[in-house]
Amino acid sequence: MGYSVRPMNADDIPQVSEIDREAFPTEWPPPSFKRELSSSMVRYLVAVDESRRTVSNATVPKRSMWESLVAGVRHMLGRDDASTQVADVQDAQLIVGYASIWMMVDESHLTSIAVRQGHQHQGIGEMLLIAIINLSVQMKAQVVTLEVRASNRSAQALYAKYGFKSVGIRRRYYTDNSEDAVVMTTDKITSVAYQTKLRELEAKCMERHKAAVPASG
Repeated sequence: MGYSVRPMNADDIPQVSEIDREAFPTEWPPPSFKRELSSSMVRYLVAVDESRRTVSNATVPKRSMWESLVAGVRHMLGRDDASTQVADVQDAQLIVGYASIWMMVDESHLTSIAVRQGHQHQGIGEMLLIAIINLSVQMKAQVVTLEVRASNRSAQALYAKYGFKSVGIRRRYYTDNSEDAVVMTTDKITSVAYQTKLRELEAKCMERHKAAVPASG
């Protein structure tokens, strides 16, 4: 049945937090997904496996009695965060990846894109990127920008495929190992030329992976 991409909601936080920890284990503090979901400047999308409706406890572990008690106290104090979200999810879609953008005037900044390790190399990252660009158009952005590790050649190649060009370097940008970041940006994403190319790439991606990527968020 393949994969689909949709907007993230609060019920997705436990699974997205798990993917974030897996993909970015050295980044601290982790994102406050609950707070960012309520921001008018931030948008999250998730990729889901349409063939799996139940999330096992191995994927999303249940809380202990102590963890539930701590979570309840934090909730009463208004201090909920990703680490205290309810993780007992049954009969739910399996989330296999997520992506996020920050909107800054007429610029969409891709802040994160991550895929579960067991689902990588299946085109999910590409589907998320297409959906992010479509969402950015809907949000009235003119360009999409991002930073990517200088050593991550495969990601840079994917971004280049979708019209991102290297425009600079941020020295020692990543705090875990002081690695440089390559700054990349698109041309005007609402232009006829860009949209024509995007639709061609999207059609090929959908055909390869039998997936559903929304044209908007």
